[in-house]
Amino acid sequence: MSSQVTNLVIVLGMMQVSKRVPFDDPDVLLGVRVLYVVSNLVILGIYLYVQSVINKKKDLTTLKYVEPSQLGSGEEPRPVTTTVMEYDKQQLRNSFRSQLMGVGMMGVMHLYFKYTNPLLVQSILPVKSALESNLVKIHLFGKPATGNLQRPFKAAAGFMGMGQGEVKSDKASVESAEKKWRGGVKEE
Repeated sequence: MSSQVTNLVIVLGMMQVSKRVPFDDPDVLLGVRVLYVVSNLVILGIYLYVQSVINKKKDLTTLKYVEPSQLGSGEEPRPVTTTVMEYDKQQLRNSFRSQLMGVGMMGVMHLYFKYTNPLLVQSILPVKSALESNLVKIHLFGKPATGNLQRPFKAAAGFMGMGQGEVKSDKASVESAEKKWRGGVKEE
């Protein structure tokens, strides 16, 4: 089963469970809040461990790829030259940022709008997503960086397959983008 299908099953299942949870009981509400905080601390721990492994490996292998332009921006795709270590750190920063945005939105939904049901779902899905991330598979579970785990990672398909484009790392695409980006001058 794909990750998106299992996420949907979890959401639908947790929605049914949350209907039966007596959130008006202060002890139950406190327990769900504690579960949410603990799940976010687990994610933070996973990401900090992955960061320490990235720093320890210090993989300075050069990585070249073409970053697609934003949809509708009219810009040319931009060539990127970096190291595996810097690429992994950037991906990890994006994961941290995404998790913090989720916590912020959940905080607004729960504290300001008084929604309690999403606390249960958001205690499970982000942990699942963190454990399924490419960096965690490579640095925590020790899977080789080949196939779907090869850098640069393929972007997840957006809503109905609409995304910003595909990251390309083949030599012809990189050279073409370098020439276009620098106005035809290629540095060696």
